[in-house]
Amino acid sequence: MTQEWQQAGLTADQRADIVVKAMTEEEKFAWLSGPMAIPLGDEPLPEGAIGSAAYYPGIPRLGIPAIQQSDASLGVTALGNVRPGDNATALASSLLLAATFNPEMAERTGALVGQEAFAKGFNVQLAGGANLVREPRGGRNFEYLSEDPLLTGIMAGYSVRGIQSQHVVSTVKHFAVNPQETGRVVVSSDLSEAAMRESDLLAFEIANEVGQPGAVMPGYNLVNGEWASENAFLLNEVLKGDWRYPGWVMSDWGATHSAAKAALAGLDVQSGANLDQQAWFAEPLRAAVARGDVPQSRIDDMVRRILRSLFAVGAIDHPAQRHGDIDYMAHRLLAQREAEQGIVLLKNSDAMLPLRRGAKQILVVGAHADHGVLAGGGSSAVTPVGSLRLPGVDFMGIQTDKVFQPSSPLWAIRAESGAENVDFVSGDNLDETLKQAKKADVVILFAEEWRSEALDAQGLALSDEQNTLITAVAAVNPQLVVVLETGGPVTLPWIEQVPAVIEAWYPGSGGGEAISGVLFGRVNPSGRLPVSFPASEAQLPHPQQVDPESTTSLPGMPVKGGIIHIDYQVEGSDVGYRWFARTGQTPLFPFGFGLSYTTFTRADLQATAEQESVQVSFTLTNSGARAGAEVAQMYISPTDERFVPRLAAFQRVELQPGECRQVVLTLEPRVIACWDEQQQAWVIDAGRYDVVLGQHAGDVSLSVQIDIAARRFGY
Repeated sequence: MTQEWQQAGLTADQRADIVVKAMTEEEKFAWLSGPMAIPLGDEPLPEGAIGSAAYYPGIPRLGIPAIQQSDASLGVTALGNVRPGDNATALASSLLLAATFNPEMAERTGALVGQEAFAKGFNVQLAGGANLVREPRGGRNFEYLSEDPLLTGIMAGYSVRGIQSQHVVSTVKHFAVNPQETGRVVVSSDLSEAAMRESDLLAFEIANEVGQPGAVMPGYNLVNGEWASENAFLLNEVLKGDWRYPGWVMSDWGATHSAAKAALAGLDVQSGANLDQQAWFAEPLRAAVARGDVPQSRIDDMVRRILRSLFAVGAIDHPAQRHGDIDYMAHRLLAQREAEQGIVLLKNSDAMLPLRRGAKQILVVGAHADHGVLAGGGSSAVTPVGSLRLPGVDFMGIQTDKVFQPSSPLWAIRAESGAENVDFVSGDNLDETLKQAKKADVVILFAEEWRSEALDAQGLALSDEQNTLITAVAAVNPQLVVVLETGGPVTLPWIEQVPAVIEAWYPGSGGGEAISGVLFGRVNPSGRLPVSFPASEAQLPHPQQVDPESTTSLPGMPVKGGIIHIDYQVEGSDVGYRWFARTGQTPLFPFGFGLSYTTFTRADLQATAEQESVQVSFTLTNSGARAGAEVAQMYISPTDERFVPRLAAFQRVELQPGECRQVVLTLEPRVIACWDEQQQAWVIDAGRYDVVLGQHAGDVSLSVQIDIAARRFGY
């Protein structure tokens, strides 16, 4: 049966309007509130649901398929083993993706997630984590990208673009200023509009422009005392007003607090209604419409926005079908390539790395490296077939395992090293580990730091047992490489005693092979830190943390402790490396830092300002003996120090030995500007600016000055 919306030449908006006019009120409200499509207790799976984050029924008479939603940015999950035996490719953590500084990789891995979601029957992926890493101890930082708004926005946008290229809607989340997990359902992020516009909101603004996501998800938190899901400033004024966002706004699961207020503030869908106090967007919203508190036009707008996004990505013209036709081996190889680009070499004294092949005895220690690589916990946890599952956390009533994904570094090292013997010990028995370490030509020690949704890391240190182990092994065998598998920055008290350190993050499917490739030189490391590594918690804007025992972190649980106000105006827009610059502190490792097995030289830096564009050019040469990739990072700041240096452009450049290339970058104008709350506009002040081509945020070895004219621009 041909539908009216199938006429040739219609836009997504026109098609959505046609369908809304044909829908009954029952059909409309069926899309505005729904339970989590994972059974809790004795709750049955909704009829027609695959088993995932959410399900909204289709409208067969209008040719509209059901909405099947799945988590998350790192792959297609099956939380609580809701689809037994389901397999999926696990991408590396988003921090690793950002460490590639490669938008093309973000788009390619996004397309991988979209392909697998589509083949499993999903048409909405709850991906696009774009929160700034304001709190380095944040439990969910591994799902986010960086501490910088430009890098975060671009990488999130390209990831969304990749997902949506496969007829699957992607969200961006969690909008906005949602940097911590402990107490996340009662924390108010307090911050001025100007600081927000120049940091967290700018990341989402760029992500929206680049990726054009079909949906936006606010967080659990409050912003300046108003729940994000009913914050009219965020949703109506900024998102749908200034940015003219055409898609829909869905709450996080159990993050809706009202009917009329939320609907009028810009929330379009109540997600996970069975975790809320009540199904606000069911009978309470119907009653609000009947009373005249909410106009019928607002209900129609809610549904129209959903339909518009589904039409825009082709999710209605090309309905997702569960066919399972997935080339997991090709996808695993892409995940491996992602990890190879995002692993960061932090230290390499006396060129210890790459390790020579053909050693007599290599000892691998710790972190279940004999089985796989660590993954973060919570709703984003992808559990491929063959994963090692250990006790984790209780997440919204669902037991969530601590997962080691099946890509064994031990077996990859055996394959890559050519060593006579490669042995493994867990490290649990210190005496036995030291005995084995003394006999080894080299020791490769894996250290883990597990993070999960709903709970922040308590401090930045590795466990005492691991720090003791590393120090003790370094004392008996100086040929030691430490490989970190962490969900964010960590402190390294033993750094002076260890000659080589690699940050592998959570490296995903193919992570073991990627790590071994870096260790033995098949891969020249090119990852750059997307977050600063503090020397200690004392360097942070907020050294003290919220006590997890004093507050509530999970939705659907009785609230204890009341609303907690966090004053993020302490750092304002100066997040991460900007905070270090403002306070004159030196981090352990700065944002943008990363070593290589080759060397690069930079010359001929020039900057020009023409009309509304600032361009920078320079010559980059691979002056070493190995092919490699450099990440060009352009920072800008006014010479009168009105603001500290900000990343304004970047580009990953791959060069063969001796190859020379001219690189031209255009600086992002909103990074040069500041937000004027009175004028409600971006303002670039006339004056002289320092433009720095840095190897990282603290490098000022090559710079040029440029005069920039005053400019004001808005929306």
